[in-house]
Amino acid sequence: MAYLDHNATSPLREAARLAVEGALAIGGNASSVHARGRAARALIEDARAKVAALARTEPSQVVFTSGATEAGALALWGAVQGAADSRDTGGARITRLFVSAIEHPSVLANAQAVAERFAGLKLETIPVRRDGVADIDALRNSLREGKGRALIALMAANNETGVIQPVADAAALAREAGALLLVDAVQAAGRMAVPQADYVTLSAHKIGGPQGVGALILGEGVPFTPPVGGGGQERGLRAGTENLSGIAGFGAAAEIAAGERYGSALRDHFEAELKEIAPNAIIFGDESPRLSNTTYFALLGISAETALMALDLDGVMLSSGSACSSGKVKRSHVLAAMGVNDDVAGCALRASFGWSSTEADVEAARVSLENLLARVGSRAAA
Repeated sequence: MAYLDHNATSPLREAARLAVEGALAIGGNASSVHARGRAARALIEDARAKVAALARTEPSQVVFTSGATEAGALALWGAVQGAADSRDTGGARITRLFVSAIEHPSVLANAQAVAERFAGLKLETIPVRRDGVADIDALRNSLREGKGRALIALMAANNETGVIQPVADAAALAREAGALLLVDAVQAAGRMAVPQADYVTLSAHKIGGPQGVGALILGEGVPFTPPVGGGGQERGLRAGTENLSGIAGFGAAAEIAAGERYGSALRDHFEAELKEIAPNAIIFGDESPRLSNTTYFALLGISAETALMALDLDGVMLSSGSACSSGKVKRSHVLAAMGVNDDVAGCALRASFGWSSTEADVEAARVSLENLLARVGSRAAA
């Protein structure tokens, strides 16, 4: 089997598995004061320090969640409500919400929901250039032309194309305009330095940790009102008994990922092989800075669904972009934002490398793709 879908989920690392098993053996609630509770608390705080190191922040700013989707939702709802609650202490209500056109569907969906829930909150889209990079000039003009406090959502790197986004520029604009910045750093962790922002989201299973656990990094003093009440866990910022085993596994994976920058050699080798067997292949975003582990490409005339089935039969696992709960191939909103036509977008495939990837995986993918192209060519000739 050749697994080239790390942007969807990176296989569980051995260290993370052992950490999960060790936490399960404790059997204590971290909110309890007895010995097992204290042992559970110690595991959580150890993991918090490791995740903080990965995010280049302080442990006190790390809030554990069930994943990046929840973390992003917490940030959006918590920031808007928190800013509204802070008016009595001199804060300003958020009246504008800017979201890039290529954000993960979870951010796009929650941004829409927040805009519908809060009266007077206007949702605006940050357009994206044809090279896959968010149009910072358009954001700058919009911030200057409008009035009111803004919250900006811009991912660190796109999960489909791997194109790295101008977060530093967005942060500078936010400071100038008195706005707040939310960064989805899910694909950045372990592949580039995690950006600094008012709100940052992370996911364990993208770096070889367990599924079902993530984190929200809250900047110092940012507005935030928890949307869900409960037992006061996570310093009252995220209610609910902590996922002890998941958090322990997250910490173990974060500790390793903090020292990694994997994928470049394999990604470059894969793209060289791809160009050799399919000179007309399109690689999306290849003129922009990209994550070193991601190739998003199209073999014209071969639908993504057909290609994925053929590859899977050969034991080669790629994807068509964002993982969809339906398990079906869906047209990419990212490519649509980049101006790619439907015929080309319908052929899009993503190969993404990670800690377990090898040269053998690249070779297996090359052979499978070459065989697929030969079969399609034979049918066309007939």
